[in-house]
This record gives sequence, C-alpha cells and structure tokens, in this order.
Amino acid sequence: MSGQQMTAVVAHGAGDMRLEQRPIPEPAPGEVLVRVAYVGVCGSDLGYYRAGRVGAFAIREPLVVGHEVVGRVETDPSGTLAAGTAVAVHPATPGEHLPGLDGRPNIWPQSRYLGSAATLPHTQGAMSQFFSPRADQLRVLPDGLPLDRAVLAEPLGVALHAINRAGGVGGRRLLVSGAGPVGLLVAGAAKALGARHVAVVDLFDEPLARARQVGADEVFRSDRDALPTGGFETVIECSGAPAALTAALDAAAWGATVVQVGILPGDARPVALAPLIAREIDLRGSFRFIDEIDHAITLLAENPSLGHVITDVFDARDAVAAFDRASDSRASAKVAVRFDTPASKPGVGGQA
Repeated sequence: MSGQQMTAVVAHGAGDMRLEQRPIPEPAPGEVLVRVAYVGVCGSDLGYYRAGRVGAFAIREPLVVGHEVVGRVETDPSGTLAAGTAVAVHPATPGEHLPGLDGRPNIWPQSRYLGSAATLPHTQGAMSQFFSPRADQLRVLPDGLPLDRAVLAEPLGVALHAINRAGGVGGRRLLVSGAGPVGLLVAGAAKALGARHVAVVDLFDEPLARARQVGADEVFRSDRDALPTGGFETVIECSGAPAALTAALDAAAWGATVVQVGILPGDARPVALAPLIAREIDLRGSFRFIDEIDHAITLLAENPSLGHVITDVFDARDAVAAFDRASDSRASAKVAVRFDTPASKPGVGGQA
C-alpha cells in the first residue's frame, strides 16, 4: 500500500476537527498494519475537540485522535496473525520504570497513550482507516464478539481497573457516581462480577435509564433524590465533579473504599472530607488500566447487555457530528466512529 492515502480524523485546536488524507502507514519491524473498523470517542478526545487541550496537555501540532480501537489485521510482516484476524488495541506504551511499582506501568512517568498531546511530538491516535500498532499491543478477539461491541474493550478496561483498585465488588453494595460511558461500564461489570447491589447516581434521567439497561438495581437523581448516608461499602466516582466526590464520601459506609476514576479539575475546588476521617474511608485514585483490557474482552463476549453503552455509530465522513453527539450526555453514552464495517445494529449483536 506504499503511497496510498487514507482518511484520518485530526484535531488542530479548539473547535477545529478535520477529515484529512494521510499516507497509509508502512508497518515498522515489530508492527502490524490494522484496517480500523470502529473507534470510540473518549472524553479526552472531546477535550481536544472542544478546548484544544486535556488538562495541561494542549495541542501544539495536528493530532490524530482516538485510542479505543478495534479492527482486522491487514498485514502482519511476521506472519503470526492471519489477514482478517479481529483485534483490539491496547493503547499504552509504558514509560520510565519506577522501582517498587513493577506491576503498575500505567503510572510510570513518560508513558505514552494513543491520541495524546502529553508529549511533543504528540502520540498520534488511531481514528483513521489504517493504523500500525506494535504486535504486543494487539489482543485477538474471540469468535462471536462483534466489533461494534468490542470497541468498548478499552473503556471497560478503565472500569475494571477502578473495580480492582476498590479490591473487587463481589457481595458488596456499590454506588457508581456518574452514568457516563465509564460509569455505565463499572455498573454493568460490577453486576457481572457478583456485586450484591448496584446503585447509580446522575443528574439526568436519560443516563439513569441506560444504567437500568446494564443491570443497575437502583438509580438516584442527584438534584432530587437523597443518597443514604453511609449506605455503600464501595463507591466508584466517575463524573469528575468535586461536588460528586463530596456526595460520594457522604454515601460511603464506615470503613468503605471510595475510588476516584473521573478526572477532577486541576485547580483547587472545595470537597467535604470530614467523613473520610470519622469513618476511616479509603480514598484511592484510578488511572487508565494495566492489562484489564484482556478481562474486558472476555466480559464483552459473555455479557451482550454491556453493548447498551453504545448509543450511536457514525460513519467516518460524519466524524465531527459524532463528536457533537458525544458532547451531549443526555442524548448519548458511548459514540463510535465507523470506518470499513457495514452498518449494523450498534451495541447488542451486530455483524462484523
């Protein structure tokens, strides 16, 4: 495919997302050329689109976005993977090893993530017709798992890492704060992993209806319904709103664990921490994931209801419309951009 062009979705700054033609990559040694099928729109992608930055990471050169990617092998120069093999991509490249943190490469300094402006040159993403990841980043998908559900593997990996940071959820009463894509996946995965009771709190009715679809036992409207004080053994906060963290701590039981997975603002904001002390609550951070994408793929194959998290699929030519749709949390949960896969019912079932 030397010299041929492909379509890519490229962020140039706040409000400036473009479809561009770029050369189809030639896989370097150790890489595999993948024909991309679906790429999910993540909150970080939305940050680059709406604000031209994610936290401190500002766009300084054109950036191909996207790190939630599935597709099929086009060419594997090593001959290990046959053409047409369905794969998901682990988007991380570990950085500088930290002694004592051998098993936690997700928090090593200088790690790189697909579609990120954290470094210069930026780490280009995979929202394009073709992409060349390293072979070790590929995860072969099981037969029967449609690609339009498998695109949830990366965000489900984030959700599972948060659950692992909580010490698991089996037999516990769990509160999920925020019914965006990760919150919904936390709720759905928790039910699959044996949580005794899963409650979800959000500001809007539409996300809460989706929480019911993935198995939530109880839902709360944060502007209307009072959460039970001390009512939950585990709380996973996915919204990233300081007020939601205050509510999460108040809802946490004595000796409970609260995991913060939603990205909080970088500046100082008030949070009421008194319950943290009086109830000896453990507050833990959760960042990306390690190898939970492997478990995520298994759960997606075994639990079709997780596909309800996907609400919209847009053709690549309508990528900007996909980003606009994903910006509306009432209208959508996970939005995916489709490249070469025929139209199918999103989420549950589908053809791939």
